Amino acid sequence: MRRTPSRRLFAASLLVASILAPMMAIPATADHAVVADRFDKDKTPPDGLGRKLTARLDKAVEKVRRQAGIPGVVVGLWMPGKGSYVRATGLADTDTGEPMTTREFVRIGSETKTFTVTALLKLVDDGRIGLDDPISAYVDGVPNGDRITLRHLAEMRSGLYPYSEDPDFDHDLLSDPDRYFSPEELLEYGYRHKNTFAPGKKFEYSNSNLILLGLVIEKVTGHRLADVIERRVLRPAHLRHTLFPEGSEFPEPHPRGYTNQTLSGEVADSTDWDPSWAWAAGAMISNLHDLHRWAKIVATGELISPRLQAERLKTLPTGHPGTTYGLGIFKSDGWIGHNGSIPGYETVTVYLPSKKATLVVMINTDITVGEQEPSTLVARAITEIVTPKNVYSRPLPPS
Repeated sequence: MRRTPSRRLFAASLLVASILAPMMAIPATADHAVVADRFDKDKTPPDGLGRKLTARLDKAVEKVRRQAGIPGVVVGLWMPGKGSYVRATGLADTDTGEPMTTREFVRIGSETKTFTVTALLKLVDDGRIGLDDPISAYVDGVPNGDRITLRHLAEMRSGLYPYSEDPDFDHDLLSDPDRYFSPEELLEYGYRHKNTFAPGKKFEYSNSNLILLGLVIEKVTGHRLADVIERRVLRPAHLRHTLFPEGSEFPEPHPRGYTNQTLSGEVADSTDWDPSWAWAAGAMISNLHDLHRWAKIVATGELISPRLQAERLKTLPTGHPGTTYGLGIFKSDGWIGHNGSIPGYETVTVYLPSKKATLVVMINTDITVGEQEPSTLVARAITEIVTPKNVYSRPLPPS
């Protein structure tokens, strides 16, 4: 979920090149061969869904990639009892022509929220915090903090102004994308504005909510958020290729990321921008293998109690048809999970309980097409073919 800088900066996390050198975006009509790949330990054949269906998916993914001008796409679709579809197409680097592969690490943006909220819910299961505790019990200075609960924050129903919507924040970030932002600095951008509504009255996607939840986790545990997520979430989930970076570090291999979220509006390489500005809302990195595992874990509640998972899945209306939001998780026409969008990268990681199916999409651009996120276009094209009764179609939130 995101908006543009001055017109579109909104989502989860960033990373980037030391120089914002304007580049030409890959032409929408560029012709690049589909690269079929798979993980060394993945025993499922890439063409497990059969030749005809695989050919339809190849054609659909490549069509969207070209029309949306996406440099590179990675798709993983797993449908128990039917097979799987694992593909990479296009380029990881438009300068060198290096092809995209399924082994890439990517910035997962707002999918970080699923990890942060899972860490929070584990503290609830431990009896160390309560979902209906006011944020004022943990963090001072929050506007209306005595009425805003941890549940409101996780459900995006707090009414706190999104710090990433502040014009000064946009300018400060894009003027120096290598800059480190502390959580407190981020919140101050939002606190300059009045709350937009009373707690619980409606839905408004706001990264301010997750920054506060990250601070709660740190205060209660006495440890850094990254360490808590590593110990309480990543290790139990056996996610060995997922991390919460301390700075702009980025494991290899990874694709270059391309964005037009710049002061000039020109396309730039955002690969190494510092993600601190998104912190608990979107700074994490992962790959296809781990996101495949994580989709089911989040949707089925493997790491938390059944009681709390039931709470998590009580999703509420967002004002966007077909999409509801719960405790750091959304439902889109039956698919459960989250997406991520940051300058240079977008992801979708969702699970469909009715078919026990998992879909993961990773791309190396966040440049919208007709106000549509390119990752949504890819996910929609795939689900229209394989689950026509459950089409993923999360709309772009209003800026």
